Amino acid sequence: MATSVTTVEGKAPAKAQPVVQVEAPSRREFLYYIWGASIALLLGQAGAGLVWFALPRFRAGEFGGVFSIPADDVPAPGDAPLSVPSGRFWISNVPDQGIQVLYGVCTHLGCLPKWVPTNGRFECPCHGSKFELDGKYIEGPAPVSLDRFRSTVIFTDGSSEEMNAAGDPIPLNGRTVASVAVNTGARVKRGSKN
Repeated sequence: MATSVTTVEGKAPAKAQPVVQVEAPSRREFLYYIWGASIALLLGQAGAGLVWFALPRFRAGEFGGVFSIPADDVPAPGDAPLSVPSGRFWISNVPDQGIQVLYGVCTHLGCLPKWVPTNGRFECPCHGSKFELDGKYIEGPAPVSLDRFRSTVIFTDGSSEEMNAAGDPIPLNGRTVASVAVNTGARVKRGSKN
């Protein structure tokens, strides 16, 4: 007597799939995986550390960052320049030229020139280099005039003017200064004594 098996729908039951056994990795394969993961993790950490070190982030008000100088601190035309020691710069307002920001380091050997009010000029205490109010070279062993920092003058009428690529002073043209933004991370080198 033959018996047939039928399902509810009238179809034969599905055949059972054979069970595939996955072998565990050998000790050698396991160690290869662990070493590979460890090396990848080490290289990832080293790469992240290198990027973090190579791309410094400067805060506002810190050397290498941007300083915002209020209008009350900006000198009047012809007055003694304003020194900002934390930013290593001087703000000078030269009559008939405008506002400029001078890097407070001598171009000779890196000493810090001081403003001498009796002589009306910057004088380097190390080797005697002398510079005018606008940073222009007068005499001494310095090879060129003082360098400048990129700056933007914001006026009370809402307009602003940025220093050009040559580092020329920003003319006021009768406008009133609201503030001066100085980027100490962008220095404009002076290529000549003029």
